Amino acid sequence: MSVQETQATPPADIGELIRSRRTIHDFKPDPPPRATVRRGIELARWAPNHLLTEPWHFYLLGRETAEAVARFNADLVARKQGAAAGKIKLERWRSIPGWLVVTCDRSEDPIRAREDYAACCCAIQNLSLYLWSQGIGLKWTTGEVTREPHCYDLIWVNPDLETMVGLLWYGYPQEIPRTPRKPVADILVELP
Repeated sequence: MSVQETQATPPADIGELIRSRRTIHDFKPDPPPRATVRRGIELARWAPNHLLTEPWHFYLLGRETAEAVARFNADLVARKQGAAAGKIKLERWRSIPGWLVVTCDRSEDPIRAREDYAACCCAIQNLSLYLWSQGIGLKWTTGEVTREPHCYDLIWVNPDLETMVGLLWYGYPQEIPRTPRKPVADILVELP
C-alpha cells in the first residue's frame, strides 16, 4: 500500500469522491468540528433501510469516554501480547482525534437482523462519504473491543437491545493510502 499527500480540496464529482475515499490510519491531532460530524450523521440516516426500520444509533464519544475505551482496549492487548504492546496501543488510540460508535437495534428475526445490519453499513458509508467531501477521513474498526460486554458499559449501551456495528475514528488525514481495486471484468458476471 502506498500513500499520497493529504488532499487539499475534496472532489466535487460523486464518482471521484467514491474512488478517492480511503480508510485513514493516521490523523492530524486537531479534531474536526462536531457540527460537521453531526451534519454527517444527519445525512447517514438517509441510508436505505428495509421497512424504514431506521435501526442505527450514533454515539459521539467525548474525551473521557474515548479514554476509557482506549484504556480498556490497551488492557485487552496487554493481557494477550504483554504490557509493552498494551502501552503502544494506548498511545496510538489516545492520538485519535474523533470517536463515534454506531450500533444497530437487535432483532430476534434473523432476516430483519441481517437487513438492519446492512442498513447500518449503508449509513456508515453515507457518513464516510460526507465526511470525506469535507476533507475528513474515517476508519471503521470492528476489533475485539467492540465485542466485549464492558465496552458496551463504557458507552452506556444495553447489548440486549443494540449490537455494535463499529467503532469509527475520524479526523483530518495525516496521509491518504492508495489502494488498487480489481477490474470490473474480474467481479462482474452478466447473466442472460
